[in-house]
Amino acid sequence: MIEERVPMTREGYDKKKAELDQLQNVEMIEITKRVATAREMGDLSENAEYHAAREDQGILQAKINMLKDQLSRATIINVDALPTGTVAFGSRVTVLDLDMDDEETFELVGPGQDNPDKNRILTSSPIAQGLMGKKKGDKVEIPVPKGTIHFKIMKIEFADL
Repeated sequence: MIEERVPMTREGYDKKKAELDQLQNVEMIEITKRVATAREMGDLSENAEYHAAREDQGILQAKINMLKDQLSRATIINVDALPTGTVAFGSRVTVLDLDMDDEETFELVGPGQDNPDKNRILTSSPIAQGLMGKKKGDKVEIPVPKGTIHFKIMKIEFADL
């Protein structure tokens, strides 16, 4: 299996690295202390505190593993070197929804920078994938779970990632 690269800006990479550091060096130490304290309370088979702490430890370890994986596959993208006039990672794309006659703007970002409430969408999302490589004036049909959306690309600029 080929591991997929994860595009990130330097800022996004640094943010994920800081989050990993916090999880490993602060939160995991606290949970480990909780496990040890609960273990000292006696019979583990009926020790709710112990089981809750172990479950929290497992969840935290899964987050740590996911972050390590993303960071290990990260590709730092220099947005200054990206082509202008074509939708790519780091683009802010204004589209006209041809079905709703409504304009919307999306920013195409990497993991850790996505925020659907601010229309910052992952480059791996269906909408971003449908817009990638397109130019101003292009009309695109993008299959999404609810059907197909029809956009006309009105403007492409680079976001301040």
